[in-house]
Amino acid sequence: MKLRILTIEDDPAIRRGLVDAFEFAGFEILEAGRGDHGLKLALECVYDLLVLDLVLPGMSGLDILKAVRIERPTVPIIILSARGDENDRVAGLRLGADDYVVKPFSIRELTARVEAVLRRSPERSSHDVPMCLPHATIDFERGLVEFDDGTEAELTEREADLLRYLRTHAGRVISREELMSHVWRIDPRGLNTRAIDMQVARLREKLRDRGAESPILRTVRGRGYELIVPEVATQEDC
Repeated sequence: MKLRILTIEDDPAIRRGLVDAFEFAGFEILEAGRGDHGLKLALECVYDLLVLDLVLPGMSGLDILKAVRIERPTVPIIILSARGDENDRVAGLRLGADDYVVKPFSIRELTARVEAVLRRSPERSSHDVPMCLPHATIDFERGLVEFDDGTEAELTEREADLLRYLRTHAGRVISREELMSHVWRIDPRGLNTRAIDMQVARLREKLRDRGAESPILRTVRGRGYELIVPEVATQEDC
């Protein structure tokens, strides 16, 4: 299956060049020429990487970056902008961009940066193979908890991202601050981490883990959370 790139760029010539280059490199493309239209695609569509201009009609690129990082904290984002000032680059990276490319740019270099960001994105490397619980199977590709009794529960993207991260580090206690940094992609310093507890509580409800005799999501008081279910490789192993 081809990876998909969402490109939000208002200059038609540049956008056409990006689309042609990415398609030639083997990617599928979504595109938008306005910030407000781009945000709608960024929050509603399925894609693997976002290439984002900063100066856009309808909504600024930085505002799009903030919104995407809240709702889709693990998606890789590359900023593409004529703003090459150090303060602009620092602001974009602090808000969660994975890379910052200054116009004018080389298409070959940009494509290489896209491939590099996709390779090193830690959450993407966690694999979407199903995970077996004692009473259910997690289908990450469809965002479903499939229970042995034939019923299902839907996972939000953030719930799935949280479970992916805990699975990647199964057997280790993960602090709320680490989850906020690596799943929410925001700096936890000085912030209330109560949102993490609420998210874990909702995830436990969907997994039917609350009050279970052998819970898979263990709270370690004063430290964080630990996933204690064993990992599996394929659904056939369940």
